Amino acid sequence: MAALRRKFGEDYQVVNTNRATTFSAPVKKKRQRFVDKNGRCNVQHGNLGGETSRYLSDLFTTLVDLKWRWNMLIFILTYTIAWLVMASMWWIIAYIRGDINHGHDASYTPCVANVYNFPSAFLFFIETEATIGYGYRYITEKCPEGIILFLFQSLMGSIVDAFLIGCMFIKMSQPKKRAETLMFSQDAVISQRDGKLCLMFRVGNLRNSHMVSAQIRCKLIKSRQTPEGEFLPLDQCELDVGFGTGADQLFLVSPLTICHEINPKSPFFDLSQRSLMNEQFEIVVILEGIVETTGMTCQARTSYTEDEVLWGHRFLPVMSLEEGFFRVDYSQFHSTFEVPTPPYSVKEHEEKNSLPSPLSTPTRALTESHGARRDRVFSVDCINAEDRRGGFGIRLPSKLQRMSSSGKEDLQRKVLLLSSQHSEKACSTGDLPLKLQRLSSSPGAETENRLQLKSLKVGFEPMTQSTGDLYQHSLTPTLSPAAVPMHSPLLSGGGRPEDNLPAKLRRMNADR
Repeated sequence: MAALRRKFGEDYQVVNTNRATTFSAPVKKKRQRFVDKNGRCNVQHGNLGGETSRYLSDLFTTLVDLKWRWNMLIFILTYTIAWLVMASMWWIIAYIRGDINHGHDASYTPCVANVYNFPSAFLFFIETEATIGYGYRYITEKCPEGIILFLFQSLMGSIVDAFLIGCMFIKMSQPKKRAETLMFSQDAVISQRDGKLCLMFRVGNLRNSHMVSAQIRCKLIKSRQTPEGEFLPLDQCELDVGFGTGADQLFLVSPLTICHEINPKSPFFDLSQRSLMNEQFEIVVILEGIVETTGMTCQARTSYTEDEVLWGHRFLPVMSLEEGFFRVDYSQFHSTFEVPTPPYSVKEHEEKNSLPSPLSTPTRALTESHGARRDRVFSVDCINAEDRRGGFGIRLPSKLQRMSSSGKEDLQRKVLLLSSQHSEKACSTGDLPLKLQRLSSSPGAETENRLQLKSLKVGFEPMTQSTGDLYQHSLTPTLSPAAVPMHSPLLSGGGRPEDNLPAKLRRMNADR
């Protein structure tokens, strides 16, 4: 390897070409993290000034927060000093009363029997404090100051024991070590899930004991500048991991993949694969829950920097079904594989979809054409009746001429044809009575034309019906089966019109 480095330079690195290995993030320059991978926060408090005394006001919490080596040192020193002080007080009482000079005098009654030097006083204190009671050293009734010191020793010993032993017990039972068995994936990934771009990472529990009421939260740590020009270093922003849907409440019996949907409310709304290389942020993950065995709240933390977010990757499955149980393969817990993922951001995707397509946008001329067809509803009054021939009266409308020139079958066919046309081109006969009134006002031969028009009424009903109603009434024989000849005066305009009318219409005129 040294020879290769001398030949190719110091930047020579060994590249693993094994295709079976999983993808690993490219090595980048290590930068300062806000939260380490093990959950420790890289924050130190300095220049407290006169605020140091606040730590002494909460002495118990201060001792619990200390490292184990400092706790053990304080524990040993406290008991050692307390024992030496109390033993010295018993020795002083014996020295003042003169018990040391009469230590072996059987006729003398000392304050404490068999205490005639400092080691014997120290042993008496230990036997009293630990309630050993060997029976060789004891307090006599001739020493009231010894009785008072014994009461003080009992009270102070109980206080010191409660304080130090309680501190050690709380420190030993802290659930920080329980967080060591809660795993987070080494990297976070960005890929599509259910058609949506999502940021995902994996959590797991190595113990069989459950985490009760487990809940997960995510914070985005990123410096930014406000529109007013204020710079906010390490600004914290919440990442939604299912708070509204309850997905943040975990049943952590097997590894779970936590998903953050990237939408317009997400701070990663404009994040793309290219911009990810230039971003600087840190995602802090906080997992909280109650330890099932102790009932204490446990919190596990980790973080992901921008170089630990893999674009277009997905986690390998770790669950497998065995005979009667499910097996979790934690060797694949951190493994990922590449999947097809759009390289652009969600913002760019929505802007692309919001652009109008030239094929789907209707033109103005086509819209006006549709509107004209939709508004063009004809009536009989719209039919041209102003065409005159010579000195003869007003001609019938061309549509009525065609209807009158055919027999019963032709009328039914015409009515059926009119009723089957599009509703936008339907012709109504609601204005026909007004036209008949205008026709009836003309004298002479025009009166006969009025009678001809009147004879065309279906079943002698007012012609204010639609073509659908005409089709129903046309089932009854109201017109003569004889069709009007093509050379009828109604069409040619010459001779007497009443001579060429059908027989039924001539009888109707005669009766009138």
